Amino acid sequence: MVVGFFRYAAATTSHAFVCIRTRNASTSISLSRSYLYVPSASERMLEKSLKTPSDVIVYDLEDSVPPGQADKLNARSRLKAFLQRPDIPEPTRIAVRVNDLTTPFFGDDIAEIVTNPAVRSLVLPKVHSAQDLHHVSRQIHIVTRHVDRPPISLIPSIESARALWNIGEIASWKSEYAEGGGTLSALLFAAEDYCADTSIIRSRSRQELLYTRSQIVIAARAFGLSAIDMVCINYQDNEYLEQECRDGRELGFSGKQAIHPNQVPIIQSIYVPTSKEIFRAAKILHQMDVAHSSQKGAIGLEGEMIDAPMIKQAEKTITLAKAAGLEIPTF
Repeated sequence: MVVGFFRYAAATTSHAFVCIRTRNASTSISLSRSYLYVPSASERMLEKSLKTPSDVIVYDLEDSVPPGQADKLNARSRLKAFLQRPDIPEPTRIAVRVNDLTTPFFGDDIAEIVTNPAVRSLVLPKVHSAQDLHHVSRQIHIVTRHVDRPPISLIPSIESARALWNIGEIASWKSEYAEGGGTLSALLFAAEDYCADTSIIRSRSRQELLYTRSQIVIAARAFGLSAIDMVCINYQDNEYLEQECRDGRELGFSGKQAIHPNQVPIIQSIYVPTSKEIFRAAKILHQMDVAHSSQKGAIGLEGEMIDAPMIKQAEKTITLAKAAGLEIPTF
């Protein structure tokens, strides 16, 4: 049996990608635990992004840029030039948050950013309905129809009561242009905007957001999407960040947004299976192999009945652990 591995090692594993064969199929998984926002208005921040281990780097043209036209244009121009450099992060780690489609900046953001094949994902703020996604998709199709580039992943940001009301149609949306208009990869929760829209009063307990966060996770999982949890605005309180990460992971979120580079290692160390979870999963799979060889469909383990659904959970745990570079006990 292999023991003595460290959970925190996962924090230094950047954007791991592996192919793993489970009992039923070969499964590829890309870890997207942390989404670090980088203000595109700051040359210094753009440079620092080259060294971050964040699984996903979100170059921001929206909230972190002052609202004036000159500031928006300068930020877009700066980011466009930056993304032409040969030393930028690998494309699978690059996302851009554009300005929302009601602003005068949205069209040019799409036109000047998505033609770069290094941009693989777009974070879309203030998506309220499937119609908003259709509008975005049409713009992408118009700009890229004569451009040879990989498909673009779209990540709508859920930040209003209307968006939550329409969460099912948002999560199930498909572009009329197939991959040429973008495909959904995740749902993202913008808690502060959501609270502003709904008059919910934020507290450290997060209890007032339990329903909303759960709805987002369920909708995302129902349609094969990742679910990205809210920003921890207490960016200097590592203990609270850890609590919020554990809470999000227990709810089913696959990753979390970050607004400071120091948040990234903590997020990435928690959004992986614990050593206890890995050990239990490996033990379940081993003992179920033994049981199946004896024509048994279920076993008792530490007072629990283990059957097919528990096998699926165990396989998922082992898959995530391998993707994060964690050691798996053998029996």
